Amino acid sequence: MSEPGVELVYHEKQRLELCAIHALNNIFQDKLFSKETADEICKRLAPDARINPHRSVLGTGNYDVNVIMAALQNYGFAAVWWDKRRSLEKLVLNKIHGFILNIPSSVMLGFVSLPIRRKHWIAVREVYGVYYNLDSKLKSPVRLGGENEIRNFLKEHMSEEPCEMLLVVQKDVEEDGTWWNAAVRVRQMPSEKMDF
Repeated sequence: MSEPGVELVYHEKQRLELCAIHALNNIFQDKLFSKETADEICKRLAPDARINPHRSVLGTGNYDVNVIMAALQNYGFAAVWWDKRRSLEKLVLNKIHGFILNIPSSVMLGFVSLPIRRKHWIAVREVYGVYYNLDSKLKSPVRLGGENEIRNFLKEHMSEEPCEMLLVVQKDVEEDGTWWNAAVRVRQMPSEKMDF
């Protein structure tokens, strides 16, 4: 049984290697993107390529970050690459529409987990005042909680190698940099390096 409110959260489940599309739709809480949309972006990004470098040669998806960035731009949004050396405390969460993480993920063959790890795109965002993990491999969205919980969730994932994170922000927020509060002072432990 899912938690109250989870049924109101839009959540696409994994199909083929379409995690980038699922992450985008989960971020926007609507089915805005399809395999056809992503393939069209791939053609636009590499119009003369015999083998498109932005997707799987098998045609099953596995889209790269360039496709995600172009898809966001189509809707007036931008992807800001997160530098792991920065403190998550300095994020201005109310200026960030959501987060797209590229995390290591196990490969399954039916019910058997193979000893292979591949990259997987997941979405995390706030819906109705609560942050959710909208990973398409989950049966349903997982409630994370408020600002402290989202920062802890992101910190945990960012400490894993290799993991990358994109902040999804409106284009004007990217341009004026208001997703970042440089004035926030972060308490440092004596052994930690200074944050920039």
